[in-house]
Amino acid sequence: MEAVFKPLWPGGPVYVQSPHFLLGTDSILLADFVRPQSRRHGLDLGCGGGILMLLLKTRLPELCMEGLEILPEAADIARENLRKNFPGEIPCVRTGDLRNCRTYYSAGSFDFLVSNPPYFAAGSGRSAPEAGRALARSEAACTLEDFCRACAYLLPTGGSVSLVYRAERLAELCTAFCAFHLEPKRLRFILNQADSAPKLFLLEARKDAAPGLRTEPNLICRNADGSDSAEIHRIYHSQEKD
Repeated sequence: MEAVFKPLWPGGPVYVQSPHFLLGTDSILLADFVRPQSRRHGLDLGCGGGILMLLLKTRLPELCMEGLEILPEAADIARENLRKNFPGEIPCVRTGDLRNCRTYYSAGSFDFLVSNPPYFAAGSGRSAPEAGRALARSEAACTLEDFCRACAYLLPTGGSVSLVYRAERLAELCTAFCAFHLEPKRLRFILNQADSAPKLFLLEARKDAAPGLRTEPNLICRNADGSDSAEIHRIYHSQEKD
């Protein structure tokens, strides 16, 4: 069956979903959170269908974005998405396991990393019935320590990693990052409504940086009446209703 590409917003990039990695709000919010600044060479660890690479390159076309994905089918879809939106470029998406990143890349190869990693430790959380989606949800094939070790290897001093993660694992993630000399620097909680407890957060860490964490204003997804917030409309390139 021929892939059906749909625009992410009117006049925006087009995208076809991978069945293993359904497009979710968390990845959209993460792409908006990332601040490459002078960093120009990035890698998406576990890129799925390539949504983070696509959104970042749409925002900053000069970025050189690569992807690493363990599932061949998802990696193929990521390549298709990039080819469709950037026809003059050859997609740099490698099929492989991030635990073997030393085989694929030299130390300190990337200025910045992005990732929407598995949220749940192995044996916890609701398991997905399909094997590919199970890999995306749980750490059965890649632990938090594996992820942090790969980040520390792939980044030079001063390089950054940005990710979205479950709020109840904030302390665990920060402890793991610090063990690999990745210092948490920017933190933003995601709330459904202003009076909700956060379920997710966005975090940027930098390699070999001095301590000092800046907490940014909460990202509130919905107004009190249940409608999308002004910030969600901005991120999704949609119009607020009168």
